[in-house]
Amino acid sequence: MSQKVGHMDFYPNGGKQMPGCKKNILSTIIDVNGIWEGTRAFAACNHLRSYKYYANSILNPSGFLGYPCASYDKFEENNCFPCPAGGCPRMGHYADQFHGKTSAVGQTFFLNTGDSGNFTSWRYRVSVTLAGKKKVRGYIRVALYGSNGNSKQFQIFKGSLKPDANHTRDVDVNLNVGEIQKVEFLWNNNMINLFRPTLGASQITVQCGEDGTEYHFCGDDTVKKKVLQSLYPC
Repeated sequence: MSQKVGHMDFYPNGGKQMPGCKKNILSTIIDVNGIWEGTRAFAACNHLRSYKYYANSILNPSGFLGYPCASYDKFEENNCFPCPAGGCPRMGHYADQFHGKTSAVGQTFFLNTGDSGNFTSWRYRVSVTLAGKKKVRGYIRVALYGSNGNSKQFQIFKGSLKPDANHTRDVDVNLNVGEIQKVEFLWNNNMINLFRPTLGASQITVQCGEDGTEYHFCGDDTVKKKVLQSLYPC
C-alpha cells in the first residue's frame, strides 16, 4: 500500500518487500511452529509483518524511528538523515506520542527493519577517509563497538580506493550500540597482488540518526587486506 491514508504514514523497507519474506514454505513453517500458521505466513508474509512490528515496538520503541522523506529511494540514497530538530516519530505503539506533529495530514516516514525475530533497527551514518600511498580496487567495511555491544561489519564502499578519498553510507544496525567507543576498519579485493599494497582509514566519523550525535575516530597506520585496523576517539 503506497497511498497516503493518515496523518503519519510509515513505510518500513519501502512498504513493499519485507526482509525475511523470501523463504521457502518449509522453513517458514518451521519458524512459526505450525503448519497452518506457517502456510498463512508464507502466503501473506509481507502483510503479516505489520503486527510483528507493532509487538516489537512496544518493548523497543527507539528501534522503529521513521525518518521524514519524500520517497524510499531518497531515503536509501542517504538524503534524509539525521532526524530533524523536532525528532522522528516512532512507528508502532508509541506513534501517537509524537507531540505537535500529528495535526498535519500526509506526512511520510521511512525506515528499515531487521529480517526476522528482532525487527528493530538503529540508523547510523558512517564516513571513512582513506589513507595509503597507492590506489587499489576493492571494498571497505566498518564495524561499530559501543557500550551496549557491537555491530556486524558493514560494507561502506566498493570500487576504486584512493588515498584521501572519503566514502559515506547510512547503515542500519540491529541494536543500539550505545556510546561508540571504537570502530574497526577492514579492506579486501579478493585479488592476488604481488606488491601487497596497504590501505587504512585516517579518520572515521559516525553520526547517530536519532539525535545527530557525532563520534570521531582517528588512525595513523595502514594495513594489508583482510587485516583489521582499530580506530579510537580523537
